[in-house]
Amino acid sequence: MSELVVRIAARGDGVTASGRHVPFGIPGDAVLEDGALAFGKHHQHPPCRHFPECGGCQLQHADDAAYRDYLVSRVETALAQHALETEIRTPHLSPPRSRRRATLKALKLGNGVAIGFHGEKSHRIVDMRECHILRPELFALVQPLRALLGTLLKPKRGAEVQMTLLHQGIDVLLRHVSAEGLAAIEALTGFAMAQGLARLAVDTGDGPEPVYEPLPASIRLSGADVAFPPGAFLQATEDGEAALVDCVRECVGEERPVADLFAGLGTFALATRAAYAAEASRDTAAALKRASPATLVEHRDLYRRPLDTTELGRFQAVILDPPRAGAEQQVAQLAGSAVGRVAYVSCNPATFARDARLLIDGGYALDWVRPVGQFRWSTHVELAGSFSR
Repeated sequence: MSELVVRIAARGDGVTASGRHVPFGIPGDAVLEDGALAFGKHHQHPPCRHFPECGGCQLQHADDAAYRDYLVSRVETALAQHALETEIRTPHLSPPRSRRRATLKALKLGNGVAIGFHGEKSHRIVDMRECHILRPELFALVQPLRALLGTLLKPKRGAEVQMTLLHQGIDVLLRHVSAEGLAAIEALTGFAMAQGLARLAVDTGDGPEPVYEPLPASIRLSGADVAFPPGAFLQATEDGEAALVDCVRECVGEERPVADLFAGLGTFALATRAAYAAEASRDTAAALKRASPATLVEHRDLYRRPLDTTELGRFQAVILDPPRAGAEQQVAQLAGSAVGRVAYVSCNPATFARDARLLIDGGYALDWVRPVGQFRWSTHVELAGSFSR
């Protein structure tokens, strides 16, 4: 007797009603008696030759409807673990070939260089020959990078390549690559000029050092040009950023003044004309301060020193966009504050749900959540949630 796959688990396996985990199963697929899958209507042919070997994607075999259901399920499951329910809005999906930042691994093997993402559940590099998630501008740089790193890396030595597409061009940060000696400097600057890079920086362990930057590298956020420090954080896709900004604006509404906590370069502070922003990275905080003189920007580690209830009392609305660990310390202070609205952007449904429970226990209502699939075909889920008193 066959079993139907009814959902996709957090790590991408299909799960039947009996709890059986089935690799590459999609809801609607049937698991036959011999363990083979009979594909249902939501099972699609993966577009990339590297799937499933490459760890950049886990769900290329799911069509858009199944992938949206997966994103909703991840959020519902995380909330349920804390006895929470709310409206889960239709997820936003970034289209293929829209990711504007990526970190690739490289390794010199023989006369060549392998460059790409690690294999699924492996440290082996899958040598990238096509990619359906990166912006074409980024993928076009992969082969030239092979040639460059072939001249700079010693045999069996690895490197990391961080690429970010700015409006001036591509910003490249190379880690574990030597920039010593005239020949190496000439190779790096020649590569940067030939590829029209916005900037090329190298980090040998003491922090990024630009070796080529014809004009100050910057990113445009809500109409403002913001200096972009090497290695800075940027939302993965432009459309995903716009979806999250729309969610934050809706949550905050006309409430003023607004505080943006874990503000980064000001993706949300600039969009909402925030009166105050806190950011732990000194260089990032300085970039936001220069771009938005009207915002009081504080270099502040909110894990060590969250805003207390007295400081929060200045604001009608607060925006949170913490790292994957969430914002438990700051949320505990918010729960005891009089702030009327909280917009919470998260890249981890589990820590979001934990923090949501604290806010709700402190008197907030979770009005709605919208999942955002910026990392298309991956198990990485982002979301925006709206809280109000």
